[in-house]
Amino acid sequence: MRAVQFSEYGPAGVVRVAEVEEPHAGPGTIRVAVRASGLSAGEVLIRSGGMRDVVPVTFPYRTGFDAAGVVDEVGAGVTGVGLGDEVFGMTATAARGANADHAVLAAWAPKPAGWSWEEAGGAAGSVETATRVLDRLAVGAGHTVLVQGAAGGVGTVAVQLALARGATVIGTAGERNHGFLRALGCEPTTYGAGLVERVRALAPGGVDAVFDCAGGALPDLVAVAGSPARVVTIAPDRTAAALGVHLSHGAPAGSTAAAVGAADPLAVHGLGVAVELAGQGRLRVPVAAAFPLAEAAAAHELSESRHARGKIVLVN
Repeated sequence: MRAVQFSEYGPAGVVRVAEVEEPHAGPGTIRVAVRASGLSAGEVLIRSGGMRDVVPVTFPYRTGFDAAGVVDEVGAGVTGVGLGDEVFGMTATAARGANADHAVLAAWAPKPAGWSWEEAGGAAGSVETATRVLDRLAVGAGHTVLVQGAAGGVGTVAVQLALARGATVIGTAGERNHGFLRALGCEPTTYGAGLVERVRALAPGGVDAVFDCAGGALPDLVAVAGSPARVVTIAPDRTAAALGVHLSHGAPAGSTAAAVGAADPLAVHGLGVAVELAGQGRLRVPVAAAFPLAEAAAAHELSESRHARGKIVLVN
């Protein structure tokens, strides 16, 4: 089968589509014929070599953590899902390889009927990440949340999930994306110099939590929140530890299926809530661009531009 991988650090051009052996579903997992899969900004950074001191890799490195497709193998011990079912979900941490013709998922849920394959293919990682951070920040009804980098793949989902919890959301983005954020139900503002003052003007009563999806502005974000304990970042910002800000790492599911298809309670909760909200028309996964699997390198280039509005996906 085809799979996206890279065998050295470097620019987007090191990404290749290679012929590899098909994976197979083991105990507690399922395999899908992939229709669409997500491109992770974290893996783009890994490919560039920017994370080599933090995330060691073995080459060739196969990419992709989330995918959507049709179930074509069911592992031992798995119940509640069958051949031909349409699902979306995540691979196990060590397995990766979702950017491929077939992927083994360790966490999954039924594909919402209202989502396209492209939306579903890029959904699981953003849902899990957003849920994990919002839970850590204990975001709930009546809270005011600032999402830094609100127009990106994770940011757009975080905005919607926070709103679904009853929070008021302020989101930073370039001015060209402000109308887009308003359509999501978010109050937009620009990032950069003067951020603290702009947010205080929008939220005179203060901000209860800050979710940083972009990096590069942690001192200002701590000032907005009033305490580093009320800020969580998913960006590899070297100032986080010194400032006392928690850096939340990805947590794809383990290797045993349960509930909606995951051993990890955060993944179970995140995917289950996503399906419910999608069914109510309250959660969409904005897709910035969809590239054929063979054009994975071009997808990496777009991700590095930091101008993508929503999730970048690869389609089969």
